[in-house]
Amino acid sequence: MHPKLHHLFFLKKNKKHQRKSLAIYLRITIDGQRAEVSTGKSVERNAWMPKTGRAKGCSKNTKRLNNELSLIELNLLEAYHSMIRRSETVTAVSLKNNYLGVEDDPKMLVSIFQQHNRRMAELVPKEFAPGTLERYKTSLTHTIEYMTWKFGASDINILRIDHDFIAEFDFFLRHIRGCSNNTTVKYLRNFRKIIRLCIAHGWLKKDPFVMYRAKVVQTQRVFLYEEELRAVMNKEFSIARLIRVRDIFLFSCFTGLAYADVRKIGPRNVFTDEDGRPWIAVNRTKTAAPSNVPLLPAAFRIIEKYQEHLYCKAKNRLLPVLSNQKMNSYLKEIADCCGIRKELTFHTARHTFATTVTLNNHVPIESVSKMLGHRNISATQHYAKLLDKKILHDIQPLFLKY
Repeated sequence: MHPKLHHLFFLKKNKKHQRKSLAIYLRITIDGQRAEVSTGKSVERNAWMPKTGRAKGCSKNTKRLNNELSLIELNLLEAYHSMIRRSETVTAVSLKNNYLGVEDDPKMLVSIFQQHNRRMAELVPKEFAPGTLERYKTSLTHTIEYMTWKFGASDINILRIDHDFIAEFDFFLRHIRGCSNNTTVKYLRNFRKIIRLCIAHGWLKKDPFVMYRAKVVQTQRVFLYEEELRAVMNKEFSIARLIRVRDIFLFSCFTGLAYADVRKIGPRNVFTDEDGRPWIAVNRTKTAAPSNVPLLPAAFRIIEKYQEHLYCKAKNRLLPVLSNQKMNSYLKEIADCCGIRKELTFHTARHTFATTVTLNNHVPIESVSKMLGHRNISATQHYAKLLDKKILHDIQPLFLKY
């Protein structure tokens, strides 16, 4: 005769009753033995019906909660009958472990994530940029914080990861951590890579991201108009550090190189073509994509200016680049001095090259894409959209005149 299963959902008081909502637990009873499982759900005490083990009311959220509890109940019964069919010993604890997917060698999320990050670290900088590794480390930190917030545990079996886990993770990042939409989507994309890894190994049968929908929203990219670029070029500074930062910023404006690339380039990255024109060639730090850019005279003069600089000679670099934090801090001073009311960062220079320096001077978008080191032209097309706004800006006087 099979052991009889009794189960019920109940509310568990939280410590010191600090929260209005109480956690919903599932109690499993077999032969007088009990085991409890957190459902990961919660409800206010006055909205709960202890006799039925369900929330009361007809609202959309209430119906959704009750449906989720019914699904948990169904999964428990499936686990119970599956153990019976396999003639396994069924106790409250063994059924709980079977329901939770606890195995002799359970696959735990954090250890899988850590292993992924360790292997990524071994491939830096050949396959991955250091910044990419740091983003995955941060994603792991947020994942642990989320599980502690949600389950009261710093790690879980990957079999417990379902759509609700993903949806709640999204909520946690947006409303608890205060991340923007794009930051939230990027962290969850990193997490999805770990899920795909689990699916590829056969540890997960279903993709919990199947019904998850979120996408990066294009943000306004700041770039300098022609007159603003000229203001930076022509401004005379008496402070050496501002002159240095201004020059390096302008170099990026005329080459389109990102901060990480400007910082690492040396004399080996400069070559001369068959017509004697200087070029700069570099594999982008972010994507490893090649970027070959003709050196405009303004950019070449900046290289010549610093070729005898002590830092450049000691480090075998073209330019004496400061830390990104210091560069951005000093660029704010430069913006103030030049009367520019934009949030000036070093990456503004790359945007300026793509828009004002090239596209606005009729350089074909295919050539701009190649120089920027974009893998596909769709990444470059966003800059063309920015120029539509510049057209509206430039044509404003005509609206008043006509």
